[in-house]
Amino acid sequence: MMPMNSGRPIRRMVIVLGDQLDHNSAALDGFDKGRDVVWMAEVAEESTHVWSHKARIALFLAAMRHFRNGLYRRGYTVKYRELDDPKNLGNFAAELRDTVKREKPEKLVLTEPGEFRVKEILENTATDLEVPLESLPDRHFLCSREDFAEYAAGRKQLRMEYFYRAMRRKTGVLIENGQPTGGKWNYDAENRDSFGRKGPGELPLPPSFPPDRITREVLRIVDRRFASHPGSLDSFDWPVTRR
Repeated sequence: MMPMNSGRPIRRMVIVLGDQLDHNSAALDGFDKGRDVVWMAEVAEESTHVWSHKARIALFLAAMRHFRNGLYRRGYTVKYRELDDPKNLGNFAAELRDTVKREKPEKLVLTEPGEFRVKEILENTATDLEVPLESLPDRHFLCSREDFAEYAAGRKQLRMEYFYRAMRRKTGVLIENGQPTGGKWNYDAENRDSFGRKGPGELPLPPSFPPDRITREVLRIVDRRFASHPGSLDSFDWPVTRR
């Protein structure tokens, strides 16, 4: 953890989840480096409540640690719990409760979680702690929960194809003169064609990103901590930073 901000009371504790690693996140709007802090936690429960591939776990943890270091370089104060910390309590609720009781922030702020389970955990924990929690919209989505509720209201059936078309019309994506670009809404029939007997032919190798020191440490932790999980990390070369 970075040193606290001059001993001042914490105005806002900004919760950043592992799938929200964006410096332009709504939760970081108006961040006051003298009075606000970022809270992040690596918790085993997020890899075990649904059995996860080792590469997926490593990708999240490495990306989180690189993002944390990026926040440090930008002058943010970060409260960060690593998975291999002996004091790690194993789940979001326990970790958040422990930090809030210790640091006593005036308010919690987060970008709306993409998973309802996590959203419910954080909301219930904030309620139990009697700390206000402000949830802000995730700018990565073209349709908000409120917009979708309005779309779905009164419909007897919800079908992805029709929602997709409505969003195309609303955003203008792949729309020309009010009609779908190319004359069709989708090309599913062509997508279902099979390759010939010789297969797809020679395919180029995907880009490779050799693990740096932080990622190599994460790989060792994941191999040790999640040894029984499926997959191998022997050839892990996924990108874990924006750059």
